[in-house]
Amino acid sequence: MMQTRVGVIGGGQLAWMMAQEAKKLGISLIVQTPHPDDPAVALADGVVFAEIADVEGTKKLAQHCDLITFENEFVNLDALEELAATGVKFYPSLANLRPLLDKYEQRCYLRSLGLPVPDFWAIDNLSQLENYPFPLVLKARRHGYDGQGTFIIRTPEELNAKKPQLERLDLMLEAYIPYERELAIVAARGLTGEIVTYPVVETYQEEQVCHWVIAPAALNQSLQAQTESIAHHLLSSLSAVGVFGMELFVTPQGEVLINEIAPRTHNSGHYSLSACLTSQFSLQLQAVANLPLGATDLKSAGAVMVNLLGFEDSDGDYAEKRAVLAAIPGAHLFWYGKKSRPSRKLGHVTLLRDTSDRSELLALAKQIEKLWYGC
Repeated sequence: MMQTRVGVIGGGQLAWMMAQEAKKLGISLIVQTPHPDDPAVALADGVVFAEIADVEGTKKLAQHCDLITFENEFVNLDALEELAATGVKFYPSLANLRPLLDKYEQRCYLRSLGLPVPDFWAIDNLSQLENYPFPLVLKARRHGYDGQGTFIIRTPEELNAKKPQLERLDLMLEAYIPYERELAIVAARGLTGEIVTYPVVETYQEEQVCHWVIAPAALNQSLQAQTESIAHHLLSSLSAVGVFGMELFVTPQGEVLINEIAPRTHNSGHYSLSACLTSQFSLQLQAVANLPLGATDLKSAGAVMVNLLGFEDSDGDYAEKRAVLAAIPGAHLFWYGKKSRPSRKLGHVTLLRDTSDRSELLALAKQIEKLWYGC
């Protein structure tokens, strides 16, 4: 049987981790990415050097693979539609992506499905904000990630100070949610319509950047069932193929609200590389290559994943810090090989434990952060 050739638009750490899993599955992985030092270049079976939104680059990618999937959402969907019309297969399909890439349109789509979202509004100019109470949550409708493009504005003075930056963006406004905690769930749907979900996890963000993930989240049965139902409803409604990540808020009233949907593998699922029977990256490849979807159970009672974020501008590899973390019993460390800058995701470490007790796992996350940041 011929080896399946999967193209990936994007060559960052998500594609790098996918490349590791592709080798285990006997799948050939070819990436489209702009820079020779992008993480996935070292492990991919082939590389097309082109910007993510460069459709000419994607045409070259299509010549070397059987299907194409995505590492990120920074694509030119209209240009890809022309390519799809020639027979190029994209998973998730471009129809799956269309209602999700623009955050305002994503909110509209989720609301049309009857799924719970914060109140939200389209805005044409900043003068419209005079009618809304602070704090304000403003989001760039396209290309926001890791806190980039999300603005929590607490005072009129802060709004005035950020106006030059905000006026350059196409924005949406959403209600500020004083949530109790944040959850995430990663789910996948195959070509046959089979859907599998990973455990619901608790995440912690600072400045809209994920710092740690605890698996599984300590939830009552109602919240667990509601979160899993949201994942099933979304993927079924889209007839999606591939892995999707979903971020959610839990309100003080115990209500679950969807924060964002990512039509790809997701940072909140990185723990699955070490802590689950099948990783989200393997599951993505299984889904798009029409292979049986693997089991998503945890290998241990609990796990914690901590992102190793940049705290300075540096070309250093932090070998000493990494060695200390890797020496912790049960630790699995992944280093992406990127240059450091503040808040950039440089790697992650996952620790498996024989307990799901939140306080113990949280203490472990804080221990890791202290070792990494030195504070």
